[in-house]
Amino acid sequence: MQRMLDVSDDVRAEIGDDEADRLLAGDNSPGSYDCTSCRTPGDSGQERTSTVLFVGEETAVLAFAHATCLPSQVVQVAEEHLQGAVRSITGEDGSTGAPAAPAPEQAVLGVTSGLVLLDGELHPALVVEPTGPIARPGSNGPGDEFLPLLIEQGFMPVTGVQEVPPKLPGWSVLLAAGQLHAVLQPGADGGTVAWWQAHQPLPVTEGWRAAANKLSTVLVFAAPVGSIGRQQREDLLRDALEKAAANGLLVGGSMPLAGT
Repeated sequence: MQRMLDVSDDVRAEIGDDEADRLLAGDNSPGSYDCTSCRTPGDSGQERTSTVLFVGEETAVLAFAHATCLPSQVVQVAEEHLQGAVRSITGEDGSTGAPAAPAPEQAVLGVTSGLVLLDGELHPALVVEPTGPIARPGSNGPGDEFLPLLIEQGFMPVTGVQEVPPKLPGWSVLLAAGQLHAVLQPGADGGTVAWWQAHQPLPVTEGWRAAANKLSTVLVFAAPVGSIGRQQREDLLRDALEKAAANGLLVGGSMPLAGT
């Protein structure tokens, strides 16, 4: 049975024309599936469905998503992290983790999810804070260059948490199987690469996921080490964001739930 599958050029290049044609013909693709983004059922025989290929150094995993949730795309995943994505896609739970590398020593970024009320509407947000100072690549100095590095990549200074920060072209937030996998940024070759990636998928609340699916946009705020801290309640997180903004220690950007 012919399937209503979207296979992007990038995915086709990875899996080959023969495999792509077999998928489109329905030979190797499921009729029904659980969307790798929203986790609700889909049917590739009845609705447009995206092929999403997670690629590591040696391993690749093909998943399916509603075309309205995710476009067909290739997502680069570090090999040591790919098993977390596999466990998530197959329905196994995972704990959280957060490695990232704006600095050469693989500085660790902490990521907190929460809802932020702006103009009477709840927006899904991620707050990124490193565990230590971030040095500029190639620098041996003791300074913290985290915010300048982010501003150079398009993040904007936030002086108050009252409005949606500007869009970051080419950036996106990857939510797969209902859990947070990565924040993606434009790659040097025109594709996307992970700027931040979870050791294992990061759970988000039903409310956060519902707001993200409704708005298709996630707000990402970032602050230097010690500016936000681990806040257990969203009102305390909002207060910490406001304080960091007032002190000139907050940058932000908005990005689609799934990048193209």
